[in-house]
Amino acid sequence: MMEHLKQKSVAAVTLGCKLNYAESSVILDKLVLEGWKLSSIEEGADLIIIHTCAVTGKAERRSRQQTRSIIRSNPASRVAVIGCCSQLDPERIAEIDGVSIVLGTQDKFCIPYYTDQPALDGDAPFVKVSSVRDACEACPANSLLTEIEKGRTRAFLKIQDGCSYGCAYCTIPRIRGRSRSVPLDVVLDSARQIVQAGYREIVLTGVNIADYHDGNRGFSALLKRLEEVDISRIRIGSVEPDLLDDDLLATVAASKKIMPHFHLPLQSGSDQVLKAMGRHYDTGTYRSRLMKAVSAISGCGIGADVMTGYPGESERDFEDMYRFLEDLPVAYLHVFTCSVRSGTLLFDQVARNQRKRVPRAEAAVRAARLARLAEEKERSFASTFIGKELRVLFEEGVDNSDGSMRWSGHSGNYLRVGVDVGGSVSRGSLRGEEHTVLVEGPGDGLHLQGRLLFS
Repeated sequence: MMEHLKQKSVAAVTLGCKLNYAESSVILDKLVLEGWKLSSIEEGADLIIIHTCAVTGKAERRSRQQTRSIIRSNPASRVAVIGCCSQLDPERIAEIDGVSIVLGTQDKFCIPYYTDQPALDGDAPFVKVSSVRDACEACPANSLLTEIEKGRTRAFLKIQDGCSYGCAYCTIPRIRGRSRSVPLDVVLDSARQIVQAGYREIVLTGVNIADYHDGNRGFSALLKRLEEVDISRIRIGSVEPDLLDDDLLATVAASKKIMPHFHLPLQSGSDQVLKAMGRHYDTGTYRSRLMKAVSAISGCGIGADVMTGYPGESERDFEDMYRFLEDLPVAYLHVFTCSVRSGTLLFDQVARNQRKRVPRAEAAVRAARLARLAEEKERSFASTFIGKELRVLFEEGVDNSDGSMRWSGHSGNYLRVGVDVGGSVSRGSLRGEEHTVLVEGPGDGLHLQGRLLFS
């Protein structure tokens, strides 16, 4: 009888983007409200939720590998595999021995699917994967509210889901559907709950967040309403270049809460490749938007996604991209090679020999060159702040050999900054605090090191 009264435990492993993390958290919060206890896979949780990523073939393979590894280490746990991989190929996920539940991107928010399923050995997994074709609502999501994760000072807040752009290489419309937004009042209510939970920074997330609309209220209108919330910082996630308009730039430039930081996906610096991808801009538009942001917003840090090895990308296309990036004042680059995904326009073009794959070895060489350029860009941007003061929100501390601690966090423009402190501030008291730091030089890796200035 006592066994039936034991509180059930749940753990989640999230792969992929910030949006997945926000969605995992809201599922965990709902389970906690149902009486479940948050746990970890190391503690052998009764239910383990694996939130998968399928943005690339590599990410999809990693999701399946992680699932098998977790099942081997936790034979007594029920395992629910949810999200993008489940939506894209539910049969393949269901075939993994030990999987109990398979839920798609729409279905993963339904708590009875986790709580009402039996855990009998030999049962076929419960599979629920609904079509996203007609999805018209975005399920709200945000970081944990019932129990803040250790060391977390920033909370993810989902404002939008899906994408209507239809880029040739992208699986997102198949996985998450068309663009739709969380109602403004719901977003604001979630933001207030985040503040009450003790977070200091809100990071807005979604698939194409600047495409946000609630009636005639767009992304800039949402930002202005969020500024009324009692939060120290608001950080914008990825913004499509064609949506980085003058109104958005003016809103950020005038704000004391919205951080001077954008992630502006480029994908290619060749106009020919951008056209083949079906992107909504050319290199001239991208450069114009980026330069206007840098000019309008003091200290603005702008990062970019860069893809190489796109089928049909010639050596000249790559060199055009490399030279284009060399001249851009970007703060960092995320470099990856193209993954040709089944069900996309690009996959069909390759199958019909309309576009020829770049040899894997050549794509790797190009990616390595871009990775070296990315390191140079990140180091160059960071070095411009040596000798200057930055406001840093501290997130974590590690012990130094001399008994002091090295605390680190992010500046408004997303630079990682560390300080060495001792005495009364060495143990725990900086987490979640924002202080001014005088940057004195480079730190570990591509980080900066400075001296704490108490106000």
